[in-house]
Amino acid sequence: MSRRLAVGGGLLTAAVLCALCLGTPYVSPLELPAAVGGDGLAGIVVTELRLPRLVLALVAGACLGAAGLVLQEALRNPLAVPEMLGVSSGAALGVAAPLVLAVSLPLAVQPLLALGGAAVGGVLTLLAAGFGRSPSAVLLTGAAVAAALQAVLLVLMVLADQLDLQLIYRYLLGSLSARTWQDLGGIWPWLAAAVPALVLCAPVLSVLRLGDDDAQALGVRVRRARLAALAISVLLIAPVVAVCGPVAWVGFLAPHLARRLSPRADAVRWLPWSAAWGAVAVACADLPARLALAPVETPVGAWTALLGVPAGVALMRRKAATE
Repeated sequence: MSRRLAVGGGLLTAAVLCALCLGTPYVSPLELPAAVGGDGLAGIVVTELRLPRLVLALVAGACLGAAGLVLQEALRNPLAVPEMLGVSSGAALGVAAPLVLAVSLPLAVQPLLALGGAAVGGVLTLLAAGFGRSPSAVLLTGAAVAAALQAVLLVLMVLADQLDLQLIYRYLLGSLSARTWQDLGGIWPWLAAAVPALVLCAPVLSVLRLGDDDAQALGVRVRRARLAALAISVLLIAPVVAVCGPVAWVGFLAPHLARRLSPRADAVRWLPWSAAWGAVAVACADLPARLALAPVETPVGAWTALLGVPAGVALMRRKAATE
C-alpha cells in the first residue's frame, strides 16, 4: 500500500512540475517559486496560463474519476462510464448546439446547458434500461442513447461554418487549451453542491453493490438511489464538460486504479482514491497534449482515451485473473 501511495504521489509531483516548468519559456524548478506571481514573462506565463490549466486539469480529473466510480457502483457494472451512458454526449450536445446554431449566450449559462443535456442523456438511458436492473442492458441502452445524441450533434454540425466547425471539433475531443482562472470560477459553485451530496451518497453505493434485493431488504429505495447517483454524477460531469469538453475515459480508468490500490475496500474508501487517480490521469495526459507536437496543441481527450482504455482493460483482466 505504501509503495503504491508513493508511486501515485511521485506521478502527481512530476506532472505538476512538468506542467509548470516545461514549454516556452522554460522555467527551472528552482526558479518556479519566484516566477509564480512575478511580473516578467515567465511569471505571466506560469501564473496566468500554466497554473490555471494545471488546476483545471486536476479538478476536471477528480470530478470525472469520482463520477465514474459513482456510476459503476450504482449500476454494479465496471464499464458504466459517462461515455457509455449518454451523460457526456448529452452534456456536449447541450453546450455545442448553441454554438452550431449561432445562438449567443452568456458564458455562465453553459454549465446549465451541460447539466440539462447530461440529465436528459442519463435519464433516457435509465428509463429505457429499467433503472439498471440488468447491468448489460444499461450498457447497451446507454451506448444506443450516446450514439443517438452524437448523431444529432453531427447533423447540427453540417450547418456550422468552417471556423465554428474547427472550434467544435476541438471542444468535442476535450481540450484545456487557453483556459484561464475565469473558466475555473464557473466550476466551483457546482462542486460546492456536488461534494456534500457525494459524501452522503458513498455509503449507499456500498449497499447497492450487494444487489437490488439485498439493498431493498436493508431499506434502500433502489430507483431513487440510482436517480440520486445519476444526479450527483451529472453535477460532477456537466460543469467539466461545459469548460473542457468531454475528456474521455477518465471515469473508466480512475475507479479501476482505486480498486487496484485497495481491492478489499468499499465505495467509501474508493471514492477519494478514484478522484485522486482521475486528477493524476488528466494532469499527466495534458503534458503530451501540450508538448508532443509543440507548438501545435492536441486535445487532451485524445490522450486520455488513447492511454486510459488499454490501461483500464488491463486492470480489469488482471482483477478477473486473480478472482
